[in-house]
Amino acid sequence: MEKNQSLKKDAVNNDIYETYGERWYTAFDDPVALLRAESKTKTPWIIDKIQNHYSLDKNTSVLDVGCGAGFLSNALSEAGLKVTGVDLSEESLRVAAQYDKTKAVNYQKADAYHLPFADQSFDILTAMDFLEHVEDPAGVIQEFSRVLKPGGLFIFHTFNRNPLAHLVIIKMVEWLVKNTPKHMHIIRLFIKPSELSNYCAKANMKVEKMVGIKPVFASIPIKSIFSGVVPKSLRFELTKSLMLSYMGYAVKSRTLN
Repeated sequence: MEKNQSLKKDAVNNDIYETYGERWYTAFDDPVALLRAESKTKTPWIIDKIQNHYSLDKNTSVLDVGCGAGFLSNALSEAGLKVTGVDLSEESLRVAAQYDKTKAVNYQKADAYHLPFADQSFDILTAMDFLEHVEDPAGVIQEFSRVLKPGGLFIFHTFNRNPLAHLVIIKMVEWLVKNTPKHMHIIRLFIKPSELSNYCAKANMKVEKMVGIKPVFASIPIKSIFSGVVPKSLRFELTKSLMLSYMGYAVKSRTLN
């Protein structure tokens, strides 16, 4: 994640990711449990999209930006891909490496605005729950495009900016999940799908697909709703609606604009 660099009163709090440690994988009284539950739906979709374009082997290179504790990086490595995971949180990277069953992921500290890789280095770049944590998503996406090979995939997940998303993703999580940090998310950094498509277009990439993600409310026991704890039974599913949470992929042009 991007370190806090702004003195704005409504700056997003990215420093929290240095504090999680093992809780990335063990906590249920914290929003990180929502990330784990979501990843069970996101990861198969991501692998399917990759498989439609590339072979699942070490000849296919992936850069996972804002990798956190490695939920996606480790899964992609287990699927057979050559994975590099980058983040600014050294503690998150330590935990990610600890949970890497393949011991093959290249984890390293890096700034998403200035990635330490040559032009056209990767076949695929993923950014899950990352773009809503940076002040200049358009600039970051330009940098993503720089390190992607022509024809490469940019796969993303982020949140839409509207009053309902503010209520559900920010306020309801604060109300219903214990230990939700202040300013974990702020609405001004959420990104409308049309804006994301425009950022990609300016970076020589075309969005090919977007899909929404929502919780399966039937998977939430009634007794858990006001417990402050994310139930282990919680599941997410894909939806056509992009109103709240959405992911998708863009393809980098094979020719220069």
